[in-house]
Amino acid sequence: MVELPSSSQANERRSSCEYLEPGESVVIVDDSPEILLIFESLLTTEGFTVFTATNATELYQILGNENIALILLDIGLPDSDGTEILADIVPRFPDLGIIMLTGSVDLKVAMDCLRQGADDYLAKPVTLEEFSLSVRKTLQKRRLTIDNRRYQRQLELTNYRTRFLHQLNLKMNSAYLSTVELDSILQSILVGITAEEGLKFNRAFLLLFNKEHTELQGKMAIGPSCRAEAGRVWDEIKQKDMHLADILDEVRTCCLNGDKEINEIVQSLKIPVSDQDHILIQACSTRTSINVCEGKADGAPVSDQLLDILGEDNFITTPLFSPNKSLGVLIADNFITRHPITPDDINALEIFASQASLAIEHSHLYQDMLSKIEELEQVTQELEKNKDLLIEAERYSALGHMSAQLVHAIRNPITSIGGIARLLAKKTTEEKNLKFLDMMILESGKIESTLEDLFNFVGEEKPEKFMQPLYPLIRKSIILFYGTMKKQSIQYQLDLPAPDPLLFIDSKMIRQMLLHLIRNGIEAMPSGGTLSISSEENEADVTITIIDTGDGTAKANMARLVDPFFTTKTYGTGMGLTLVEKIISEHQGRFFLSHSEAGGMIARIMLPKTAIEHSETQKKP
Repeated sequence: MVELPSSSQANERRSSCEYLEPGESVVIVDDSPEILLIFESLLTTEGFTVFTATNATELYQILGNENIALILLDIGLPDSDGTEILADIVPRFPDLGIIMLTGSVDLKVAMDCLRQGADDYLAKPVTLEEFSLSVRKTLQKRRLTIDNRRYQRQLELTNYRTRFLHQLNLKMNSAYLSTVELDSILQSILVGITAEEGLKFNRAFLLLFNKEHTELQGKMAIGPSCRAEAGRVWDEIKQKDMHLADILDEVRTCCLNGDKEINEIVQSLKIPVSDQDHILIQACSTRTSINVCEGKADGAPVSDQLLDILGEDNFITTPLFSPNKSLGVLIADNFITRHPITPDDINALEIFASQASLAIEHSHLYQDMLSKIEELEQVTQELEKNKDLLIEAERYSALGHMSAQLVHAIRNPITSIGGIARLLAKKTTEEKNLKFLDMMILESGKIESTLEDLFNFVGEEKPEKFMQPLYPLIRKSIILFYGTMKKQSIQYQLDLPAPDPLLFIDSKMIRQMLLHLIRNGIEAMPSGGTLSISSEENEADVTITIIDTGDGTAKANMARLVDPFFTTKTYGTGMGLTLVEKIISEHQGRFFLSHSEAGGMIARIMLPKTAIEHSETQKKP
């Protein structure tokens, strides 16, 4: 009946019952009570569970109610021919061992029985040694065949898993993953964990850390209602030789919406990172799988809340992580079948978890790349839009430098020349000389006026104010220095809480003010650091705070920082902060400079939220 697998094996002298699984038994079918008694006694002595039947009807009843591994079948039964029974039960019970018994030696009958599927043929009378040897060989052959089929099945399953994981690797190594593609791949991995041709878990849950890495949140799951569909996907993989793209399509159509109940379960799972005693956080922290049996785990307490949410006290948690950080965790259980979770199951789950980790990491890299591209595009656009503003800022710097040189090199001599000319004019009566002296007085006055204009640095142009949001001005200003900050290894941080405040301001002047303060912060950190810009709003005004981590300024110089032409730099004129203070004054605001406790400087600008008319008599703070 059962074909012998093509492998040689020693003729081991051990009890035949060792070839049986728990619960399997033997049935003897013969119309002779003496034969039944002898064979039953022998097999029982060897540890078998034995049933007896005297006809075909009793045999079929036993086959329907018991787990039979071996039949000793007499050919000559009162209600049926043994060869007919043989032809009937062979296709119906393919794993059944069958030894035919007969009272007459007929080679043709024996050969027919073997051709129809019988494993052996014994002619009565038979010695106990022959009988025991036949039983042992038949059960051994049956066990080898079953084991061979099981191993073949395991090889096929391993092949399916390997192909699936290989295709995932190809997908992730050939391209970055968008959010949609990531969801599909993660869903596919959950299918592989729960499918019959996969890891055969009943349920699988995926939890990921949020963007801020402050909380572990449930993302997706596959449970009982989706398991049948998962099995169908794997059937089609075998039958159609499907590739990863086909698998992902199948996943999107059959399992993305999933079972409502299990998705409600996974969405209710939210664990703060601060809860270091939680078993899921511990699995992520230690980067090791934790097997929970009957609500308990070695070295880690199991939350009653988690057990209540899952409705299961036997499950495995496997972490997801990249080389730099933890990404999340997988939870798998056998909620329906109640099968125990073996070490092999855990090892296989960790392989699938590694694929999920790779997919998540590739998606993060892709999103970071898109963010950097978008940031660079914004830099390019802002630089293109604001070339004139940057040129104007440089013009102010150049003009300030020229002003300093003119003031220090020309003002004193011109003042002396003008004063002497006025003194001589008072003492000279000669009309011709007086005319020349008046000309000198007039021209020196013009030079002094020009120097005064340069000293004031900017004209008296009135700001053009209207209500407009503040945050876009800050973002556009900081992004203009993107290249410089990258070159100097400077990181920037923006803390701009919603809503964006509306202020009555001149956007061009505020941009100039921000550019000078940001430039000062960057120049204070030639070897790198962090530039932080934040905003805080109250009922009366909005405060902009700019903090650098540079070396700061000596306390003795703090009071002179906003003085025209005062600077601690080797190059530069110190006119930047003078301009900043003038712009803030034009907006009826206040300006403060102070040292940061961590080093560096803090610049605070307080701008009123309401429209205030500029007062000519208003003094600078």
